[in-house]
Amino acid sequence: MEWETVIGLEIHAQLATKSKIFSSASTAYGAEPNTQACAVDLGLPGVLPVVNTEVIHMAAKFGLATNSTVAKRSVFDRKNYFYPDLPKGYQISQLELPIVHDGKLDIELEDGTKKTIGITRAHLEEDAGKSLHEDFHGMTGIDLNRAGTPLLEIVSEPDIRSAKEAVAYMKKIHSLVQYLEICDGNMAEGSFRCDANVSVRPKGQEAFGTRAEIKNINSFRFVERAINHEVERQIDVIEGGGKVVQETRLYDADKDETRSMRSKEEANDYRYFPDPDLLPVIIDDAYIENARKALPELPDARRQRFINELGISDYDAGILTASRELANFYETVVSDTSDAKLAANWVIGDFSARLNKEDLAISQSPVSAETLAGMLKRIEDNTISGKIAKEVFDAMWKGEGDADSVIENKGLKQITDDSAIETMIDEIIANSPNQLEQYRAGKDKLFGYFVGQVMKVSQGKANPAQVNDILKKKLNG
Repeated sequence: MEWETVIGLEIHAQLATKSKIFSSASTAYGAEPNTQACAVDLGLPGVLPVVNTEVIHMAAKFGLATNSTVAKRSVFDRKNYFYPDLPKGYQISQLELPIVHDGKLDIELEDGTKKTIGITRAHLEEDAGKSLHEDFHGMTGIDLNRAGTPLLEIVSEPDIRSAKEAVAYMKKIHSLVQYLEICDGNMAEGSFRCDANVSVRPKGQEAFGTRAEIKNINSFRFVERAINHEVERQIDVIEGGGKVVQETRLYDADKDETRSMRSKEEANDYRYFPDPDLLPVIIDDAYIENARKALPELPDARRQRFINELGISDYDAGILTASRELANFYETVVSDTSDAKLAANWVIGDFSARLNKEDLAISQSPVSAETLAGMLKRIEDNTISGKIAKEVFDAMWKGEGDADSVIENKGLKQITDDSAIETMIDEIIANSPNQLEQYRAGKDKLFGYFVGQVMKVSQGKANPAQVNDILKKKLNG
């Protein structure tokens, strides 16, 4: 039987506020356990929550950026459940009247396939604390620093049909929230994570199969692996004569498997009701319009501008605009050079590869955009070749100065004097009579041999274009 996968993602984006959603406690990462949870976060008697208005503004921006409806009236609810890291016994969230609903997002897969994914809703809620299972000798420690941290939970329609589509959608949301500056997107710190609802059904069947929810996946690679494993597991269960149970599962990256945590609750199990301590959130057209005016240039628009104005390929533009930081870096580089394609090649290639190799953020790069642009100008004016540029880049990365200093100190200036290149070529031809005879007899591949010899003798400094032109004349003369 042929099976179809049905996936919906619930993405939790931690909003980039300095204080929590209902209190003035800090949201800074890395504090000592239980030092950033105030009386409001803990729900102690007599305290009242007050909405952080910045979260409303951030949610509105997200709604507008995803062609969603931004609700003029939204309500906070209490979601009741009992767990050690939930100090109040309930979580303040939104159920019936979320602040954002009915949106859509266009994604593109690696093969160029495009698809629109519906966004059911995006609602505001507070995070719970964190249970710690290490170093407590069989017991569980509780850190409540995260309690009350503002989250925007973004719920997709069940429009996703493969793990690769899920990753593409998640990456697009990840890029978008960073462009909007509403979330730092730091997955290692838990600022951006998702739950995946996965089910399978026979190809052609309209009714959905029974879904399992995989909780708290915090990397794109793990999302793909977890979904693929869960799809295989469900198909094996059904084809083996069993039934898939609706449940919450955990993905174990070390074992590359999902395992059952608990049966999946329904909304009525949480006994939702409007929070009596919080008034409905009311916003008007003017508020929404101001939020619209605050939107930055979004990834898709920036991508199209790069294509139209700079003439780079759709592929290059897609990579460069996937990250706001990378797009900003590239724009700074290209503003000081004349070859947008050359700049794109270096930013996407050697620069990004070096960052990845050393696990550095762009902000930590020892080579600034201005410094890289300075080196590219030396390629453009033929001071150095592309090959020598790699040596210059390596030296700049190691802190040996800007391009001009490195070129001067290491004597890397390109040889562009025709007579000097001719002298080298004449000597190489004179010393290679057999290769010359074979080349002139029709063995054209030997042209590469002569080029290589010139570059070897010149220590890579001879201008490649001039070498090719002069060699052709000499060899064919």
